[in-house]
This record gives sequence, structure tokens and C-alpha cells, in this order.
Amino acid sequence: MTATDRSIELISTAAQAAADKQAHDVIAYDVSDVLSITDAFLLASAPNDRQVKSIVDEIEERLSKELGAKPVRREGDREARWVLLDYVDIVVHVQHSEERVFYALERLWKDCPELDLPADAKQTRGKAEEHARLRAAEEATPADEDWR
Repeated sequence: MTATDRSIELISTAAQAAADKQAHDVIAYDVSDVLSITDAFLLASAPNDRQVKSIVDEIEERLSKELGAKPVRREGDREARWVLLDYVDIVVHVQHSEERVFYALERLWKDCPELDLPADAKQTRGKAEEHARLRAAEEATPADEDWR
């Protein structure tokens, strides 16, 4: 069994919405062969809580306006560290970058086929690592200057 056309349409729209809000490392898996409760997972992350909320809001708005889809469940809103949007056909996980590394959902679903995503979403791959590297360099610079 593979993800339905509807699931792929939802994933593609959600992935584009996440990319438009500067999400990091957007990836989608077809989990229809291993789970009976949903067809696909979309994973995305952001370096701060505010951006997590922004990505989630954009995904919800875009899926509602463009495809008439509303989540049956939304969890993790308050803390905005890991927000889950359940659309039955798909489940969207938007995580704070720290949670993304800690829980490593990609490791759990690595045997499932990846779904093709819009080009903008594919270009988000490696952004979390790039962001962490830049942040570390910024934090190291003042200390280096004091040393000289």
C-alpha cells in the first residue's frame, strides 16, 4: 500500500508552507505500509519556539484555504517545542531543533520511503546544521576578541 493522492497533495502543500516560513530540514515519509492510522508523516524544525508556531500556523492556514483540510487534533501548542497536527491522512510534526535532534524521528522511519517534496522544501535540508554552526561562530567571536 502507498500513500494516497490526497495524502501526497496534503504533504506537498504543508511542506511548501513550512519552507515558506523558513523551516529547517523538511522531510516526508510514506508510513502507510507500517501504520494503519495514517499515510504519511511530515517533519520540519525551527531554531526557536516563535518560529515553530509560525510554521504550524502557516501549514494550518494553507491546508485549510487551498485544500479545505482542518486538523482533527493539534497537540503541543502551548510550549511550541513539538507541535503535532493530525489530519488523519497525514501527521505533521514541527519540532524545535533541540527536540528534533533528541527524538530523531528520522531514525524511526528510515526504512519507510521518502516522499518527493517541492523544490523549496528540499532546499531546507541541512539548514538546522548550518544555523547551529553560524550560531556557534557568533557566540565564539566575542570570547575570541576578549582573548586577544
